Amino acid sequence: MKVCILSDSHDHIPLLDFAAAEAKQRGAEAILHCGDVVAPSTLKCLNKHGLPVHVIHGNNTGDLYTLGKLITQPGNMVEYHGMDAGVELAGKRIFLVHYPHYARAMATTGDWDLVCCGHSHKTTITEIPNIKGGKTPLVDPGTAGGVGTSPATYIMADLETMEFEIFEIPKSIEQPQQTA
Repeated sequence: MKVCILSDSHDHIPLLDFAAAEAKQRGAEAILHCGDVVAPSTLKCLNKHGLPVHVIHGNNTGDLYTLGKLITQPGNMVEYHGMDAGVELAGKRIFLVHYPHYARAMATTGDWDLVCCGHSHKTTITEIPNIKGGKTPLVDPGTAGGVGTSPATYIMADLETMEFEIFEIPKSIEQPQQTA
């Protein structure tokens, strides 16, 4: 199973929409959003792609009440988990959290097959030695919103092979992409 990992979209709807559309074309079967969506309405663009979306909030949480209402609407593909999340996809245990220091700590436990975080706006893929004698992949997809001087990015993960690939989103995207 392939998944799209992204974070820090910061209300940049056209970039988020483009990333979801492109990731789906690349075979993504789910989207993992590691926080800093900001306005809940930003997530509405993801529903049309027909992929399950797992999202947490970060330090820019926006309106949590409206987020809660948004996810209960019919046809919604977004599952909101709160501050962090443990999800299982394709038999892999995946932990999502916004903060890198918290992610690093969770990776060291060896309880997760993959740990994903955001906040830094810098794309990194590392393996963290864990207390069970193995290594846990720790992935920060950077910023899907292209915040500041950072490029807009997302990561495709193959959960079967645990291989990861970074993709850059053109910042020139101004209109949401249409999908069939």
